[in-house]
Amino acid sequence: MPGEAVTLQLGHYSGCVGAHWWGLQAAALRSPAEPAELRAAALLRFGRGPGGTESPEPRLVALELKGGVGALRADGAGTEPPVSWDGAVADYREPGCASRDTGSRRGDAAGDAKGNPGAAGPGSSPAGSQAAPSVRLWSDYLNVNLHPKSLYVIRQYLHDGDCGCLEAFGQGESLLQDPACVEELEDRLHFFVEECDYLQGFQVLCDLHNGFSGVGAKVTELLHDEYSHKGILTWGLTPVLSAVGDPQKSFCRLMNTALGIAHLSRHSSLFCPLSLSGSLGLKPEPPVTFPYIKYNASLNYHSSAILAAALDTLTAPYRLCSSQGSMLHFADSLTFSGRKVVAAWAALPLPALSGSSLPDVLSAHQDVPWELLSSWKEHKVSSCFAQSVVLRGICQEKATRCPGQPRSPLHSCESPEQVLQLYLHSQFPGALRWAQHIPRAPAALPHPSSIPPVLLSSPHQTRLPPGQSPGLFLSSC
Repeated sequence: MPGEAVTLQLGHYSGCVGAHWWGLQAAALRSPAEPAELRAAALLRFGRGPGGTESPEPRLVALELKGGVGALRADGAGTEPPVSWDGAVADYREPGCASRDTGSRRGDAAGDAKGNPGAAGPGSSPAGSQAAPSVRLWSDYLNVNLHPKSLYVIRQYLHDGDCGCLEAFGQGESLLQDPACVEELEDRLHFFVEECDYLQGFQVLCDLHNGFSGVGAKVTELLHDEYSHKGILTWGLTPVLSAVGDPQKSFCRLMNTALGIAHLSRHSSLFCPLSLSGSLGLKPEPPVTFPYIKYNASLNYHSSAILAAALDTLTAPYRLCSSQGSMLHFADSLTFSGRKVVAAWAALPLPALSGSSLPDVLSAHQDVPWELLSSWKEHKVSSCFAQSVVLRGICQEKATRCPGQPRSPLHSCESPEQVLQLYLHSQFPGALRWAQHIPRAPAALPHPSSIPPVLLSSPHQTRLPPGQSPGLFLSSC
């Protein structure tokens, strides 16, 4: 059985995606409905929380800039029980001041009325913030504990502001040329690596559009040199950016992205850019749209939730309880002749009408029913060399039900995997393919009341918290 993986989050948008992803892992543990098909231990470690209870923690090293973590302490959430107070409590309040929700498991002060993050814990928000959403940072909705070794705040640069930001690839590279910074990073990596029974590799979530692309280039180089026989799967993440902006900043973003793809793919076993932007070029295209989902592309909270749901399914092949392949095997199956850059597609959700079967859904589409998430407008899905396809949230009966005479070859299949294999063979006759079916859909996530959830429209008519998305996801090169 494949072993554990260590995850690295490099940059603020990667933290946004990661916060949703870790919430999905924690929510899956809390759901007792069915036995889990995905091994939680592949991504999570289990520490002792207050009262001696086991609490899941990501096996994670996250690099963030000063001001980018809000109320989250640099030493993590901690595992010590809170200090209790048995004395009297007095409430002193200025006349006419509006009350504000306070109270945080981290004990920090409340946010201000402008929506700055404060005491609102992960997954919550100050009262009355519908007009001015308070969720700006990924720490505002992180709902799992972090180990004190997880969070590394880079204090040379600011997360937000007019100056002092990590804007260029070269700035990020120079950070990892500082011996003190490298030593700190290696110390945190070694802590998580050494507690693994069998390390299968590293997952790197890295911002592409800013200076963290340079940080990621040096981090993957370090991993490649020190762990040469382990898998290094890198996901280059970019938020949906405004089409109107400073031309100089747009050019800088393009250079960061191009240099990031070139350097990150060089030292990774597999590299996949993920974004809901229509293009990563100099002029951003309209964001990716899905037939049955409504989201606000300008909110990092929304776009990162969709990418986290996709990532949770894209990484399923090396996290399955029944899997015999590791991250390195997964990467080798999708790469060839030194070409390590792959593309990802998603059907979010799979457009299945009520009462229809999987063969009905796939037969109804002349073209493939998924959308490209890798922002290559001219890339043709028919030119792929190899594919990894995962279907989630379809029961066995719905996947293959066909009373009477089969209406097509797809309707004569006996399992969802056979349906997928036959369909993919008809669409991509020359490609290598691996198809897997997971009956259980991703777990639901709580969401801050100040941010409207992602909405699914007809035919589902379902209110969907960000992160929950049964469907079909495809990765190919």
